[in-house]
Parts: sequence; C-alpha cells; structure tokens
Amino acid sequence: MPSTDWKKAAADKRENILSLIPSEWKIPKVPSAEEQKDVTGKYIQQYLSDKEVEITETDAVGICDKTTSGSWTAVEVAKAFCHRAAVAHQLVSCLHEIFFDAAIQDAQKLDAYYKEHKKPVGPLHGLPVSLKDQFHVKDVDTTMGYVGWIGTFQGAKDTGKERQYESEMVKELRELGAILYVKTSVPHTLMCGETVNNIIGYTRNPKNTYLSAGGSSGGEGALIGLRGSPVGFGTDIGGSIRIPAAFNGLYGIRPSAGRLPYEGMANSMDGQNSILSVVGPLAPTVGALKLVVKGLLSKEPWLHDPLCNELPWRTEQEQEILDLAKAGKGQLCFGVIRHDGYCAPTPPVRRAIELTVKTIEKLGHKTIEWKPTVTHARLGEICYKCWSFDGGADVRKDFELSGEEPAPQVMGTSAGQKVYNASEIMAANIEKREAQKEYMEYWNSTKEQTGTGRPVDAIVSPLAPWPAARPQKYTYYGYSVWVNVLDYTGVVVPVTQASKQEDPVDKDFKPINDTDKLTHESYDPEIYDGAHVCVQIVGRRLQEEKMLALAGYIGSALHS
Repeated sequence: MPSTDWKKAAADKRENILSLIPSEWKIPKVPSAEEQKDVTGKYIQQYLSDKEVEITETDAVGICDKTTSGSWTAVEVAKAFCHRAAVAHQLVSCLHEIFFDAAIQDAQKLDAYYKEHKKPVGPLHGLPVSLKDQFHVKDVDTTMGYVGWIGTFQGAKDTGKERQYESEMVKELRELGAILYVKTSVPHTLMCGETVNNIIGYTRNPKNTYLSAGGSSGGEGALIGLRGSPVGFGTDIGGSIRIPAAFNGLYGIRPSAGRLPYEGMANSMDGQNSILSVVGPLAPTVGALKLVVKGLLSKEPWLHDPLCNELPWRTEQEQEILDLAKAGKGQLCFGVIRHDGYCAPTPPVRRAIELTVKTIEKLGHKTIEWKPTVTHARLGEICYKCWSFDGGADVRKDFELSGEEPAPQVMGTSAGQKVYNASEIMAANIEKREAQKEYMEYWNSTKEQTGTGRPVDAIVSPLAPWPAARPQKYTYYGYSVWVNVLDYTGVVVPVTQASKQEDPVDKDFKPINDTDKLTHESYDPEIYDGAHVCVQIVGRRLQEEKMLALAGYIGSALHS
C-alpha cells in the first residue's frame, strides 16, 4: 500500500471515531498545553451537567451500590460516562473505538431485567467498564493502533463471523452486568511507555498535558484520569498497566500470570511465553480494583482459559495481612528500593518514596533497604532478550500490511535484529528461572532482618524514574520490568503531586551512566509541576489479595 494510502486510511479512521460523538457533545476548542495544562477536575466538568458530574465522580463501588439497588438506572449511568468519555477523547486522544449506541441498548436491557425481576443481573450491574484495544468486542474493530488492522480481524480478512467474536473476559464482564462502551488507545506494537500511533496520534496526560499518559494502556490511564470511566482493563508485559496508572494518579494492579483470563485477546509477539502479558484493572480507588477482580474470579475463568489458575478470591489472605497491619495486633516490614543501581529516580519520585516510608513507619511498621543479590539490570537484560526472540518479525509484518511508519518511541521494529534459535530460547528460559530462584532466596533471607519472624511482606519501589515521561524521552524501564521477569504482583499507589518548590533539580547529581544522565536531564521542575506521583507495592507471585489490601491500607494512610 503506498504511503499516501495508509495516511488516508488512518485519517479516515480518526474522523470516523470523532463522527461517532453526538454533535451536542462536541467541544468548541481543544486547548494546547500552553493554554490549559490540566484538563481534569473543573475544566472537564464545564461540559457536563451536575448530575453527570455526580455520577461520573462516584467510584465503581458506589455506582454498583446505586445500580444494584435501583437508585440509579443503568441508562443514566451509561449516558453520563459516554458523554464524559467523548469529551475526554477530544481533549487528550484516548479512544480507538466508540460504541455508545450498543452500550445504551445494553443498559436498557439491564433496566428492563431489573424492573421485571427486582434484582440485578450480577455484582457489576450497570457499571461502565472501558477496555484497552486488545479486547475483541462483537461488531467493533480491534486495530491495536495498526493501520493495517482497520476493518480486519487482527490483519486477516474479516468474513463476518469474526465480527461476533469476543474475548473470554468480555463475555464474563457482560455476564456480571457490566456495560462496555469504548476501547482505549495503545501504541502500535504495545511495546512503549507512551501511547502513540498513526490513527489517533499522541495520547496526552490529562493532569499535565506536557507529559505522556503512559503506555501501553495509555488510553485507559488518560480516560480514567479524566473520570471518563470508573474502572477499565489494561495489560502488562513490562509495566503497561502500572505505568499509565502511575502517570495518571490511579491505582492499578499487575497480577501474576494466570490469575485473570487472557484467552481470546489480540496481542503482539503472541506465542512468546517466557514473559507473559497479563490483564488487570486500573481505577481511582482500590475498592474498584477489588470489585472487578472478585467479580471475574466468581465466574471461574479457569474453566474457559487453559492458562488461568483455579484460584478463587481468598478472603483469608486479605484478612491475614490486614490483621497484621492493625495497631497492636502485629507488625509489617517492607523492603524499600530508593535506587536500583542503574538509574536514579528524579526528585518528585524520591520524595514520594520517602513520604511512603515515613507513613509506613508512622503506622508502627518497619522498613529495610532492599538489596537483592540479583541486580535489576540483569533482570532487565533477561526481559529484553525474551521480548526479542523473533527479531521483531511479528510487529514488522503488521506494519507491512499498510506500509505505515512506526513511531520512533516503540521498541523492536527495526530490521536486521537477531533471531533466536530454539537452543538459545531454552538457554534464556534457564537463565530466567535461575534468576527467579536466586531472587526468591534473597527474599526468604530477609527474615533475619525484619524482626517480625517473617521475610519482608512487600517491597516499596519507584515505578518509573519520573512522575510521567515527556514525549520521546522514556529513557528507562528498569523500575517496571523486574516485576514482570519475576512474575510478581504489583499495585500502583498514588502518593502526591510534583512541586517545583519541593522538587528542585539536584544540582549535585552525578550520573553513573548515559541512561542516568539522560533521565536526569529530562526532568524540569516547571514542566512537571502538578503532575501525579506514585509508587508501586510489590509482593510475591499470586499475592493479589494481599497486595490490594496493603495498597488500600497504605493509600488510605497517605491521604488521610
């Protein structure tokens, strides 16, 4: 396809998305970053009614309390979020697909069911849920940001049968009563901490539009950051849930592989099973994350996803850690990462770590320095090796469908990369397993330092070196990818906002390598002023209940 053809196809798709927004929801002007740095809060509220603001600024738990009791109808909730999502997209370019009409029809069916049976369909009755554009939804395109996927089924001819196909989690969300209404933007390839593609352009950070919304679930982060969704689902192979959650001041969980169903989703590098992409939710509150995770596990997804563990929600694990957290009943101990030995966090992130540590210690708990024998640089090398097994062939074939040019930020698109043979892949898997074992034994060894009779309960770590990356300046992924290599559970917790007064440039900073130098140089207190700053709380494999409980406990203390 000639270059002009792919540009026209991208432009046509972009205009089609905008055409699905009702004319009365169009805004007169989209401000530049210079004109309006922060488009959250009162700025976006000006386009909504008071009732729409009330509905869309209620968290998912509160919405379900209203819809499952009949206080709010599913239709009024759906319309409010459709409106706010439409405005959000115009402000920051966060949507790939809009299906408002189908969502309102589904809401009408839910209201009819409630009227007839005097009970909800399920625990998520009437709850709008947004989805990253990897989920297949009937009668809706899945482009994943590729121009060559427009009007196809993952780049192959769509015979019509494929239009009715839905990912396993989509089916379960519908059965639980959720309303699906939008799919959100991603970087083409998914391999990027920013969200950019040739269809919708660049997804900006709504709290600070000079910055990135993150990636690869960047549309989710931006949409939820603008409260155009109460809860949504992204995926994470190197930080793609946690990065957008952190950049947009949200809670977000990266569960261990096999905890939630991934069956039937589109993906890049499908078949690379050494480091698996996982699916998980993002939301403004921990309660929202817990609500949807518990709901999905109640559907027994392991019966329909061969890679899903038969592991229902474990209330006892949640309660055990909360009992230890309560004053007078026990004591917790957290490992703390202030610097991973390769790249220093910028001043706002350093301050967020210290605020979190002080809060933990004020609650009566302990902290120790986290110094694993396996360096995070080594874990990063293992991760990048696993990502590049096919030499980039999978993503290049999808660019070749249209002839489009990849964005410069995305990884692994260049030709001539090494292609690993079977023996080399096996050796990489052995290297990963040995690193996991060594890290595990280091964690076990901390029992001698904690004073609690147990190894550390969780790790407090930066998620990225800065509050959010500036466009084309995502220099370092080391603070997120180590969790993926180890397949640990990680939850992002909002802490504070960057402040040009409190977070000046460290004039005495001495970089230890070029990456460290570039990262430090990208920090500008004026630009970052007001940006969200978060940390991540990391636990061992399959500790989702425990980590959500700790995130809620620490998050509440930080913001009380």
